[in-house]
Amino acid sequence: MLRNDMLTSIRSFFNNPGVRRTYVRLRVPLAIIAIAALVLSGALRRDWLLAGFIVSMIGEFIQLWSFASLDKNSDLAIRGPYAMVRNPMYLGRYFILLGFLILLGVWWILVVYTAVYWFYMDTRVEREEAHLRPIFGPRYDEYCARVRRFIPGAPLPGQPLAYWNWTLFRQNNAAMNLLGTLLVWAVVAGWLLLR
Repeated sequence: MLRNDMLTSIRSFFNNPGVRRTYVRLRVPLAIIAIAALVLSGALRRDWLLAGFIVSMIGEFIQLWSFASLDKNSDLAIRGPYAMVRNPMYLGRYFILLGFLILLGVWWILVVYTAVYWFYMDTRVEREEAHLRPIFGPRYDEYCARVRRFIPGAPLPGQPLAYWNWTLFRQNNAAMNLLGTLLVWAVVAGWLLLR
């Protein structure tokens, strides 16, 4: 009973509209402050730089591929990474941030991050699914029945896995996403390698 109450409380926190609005407004300044604090604290480990960068770039590729496959609210995305998993963008974002946290070299922080991110992702996706059901109707329900929410599986038969649309890539501001991630990595790497 206590466990269910605790899970319900955590889900309520992540679904609270006030918390969500505050997070959206403050996410960029908070990220800048967190990165600056970590860099200046000396807690980041140079020996984990390459591993963290590779993990982060895998996540960035997943996000870019998702951006290049997604026509938001206009067309049901079932090609590219969406042929294997319904929410590849959140997986990509998970790995981008995981790469940065790897630089701390502390395993329990990665476990805590994974648990917090799971709750964030799960509650966010529930809201998105409630938004998409009326837009795409039974087609969306069929898609949900065949493709897993978070863990990639076998691609949908007949859907192109090797899909990349440059118009969608630009429309979804993917280049800015890539530039931002690379800029942060350049600052972090520069600091670690030059100090």
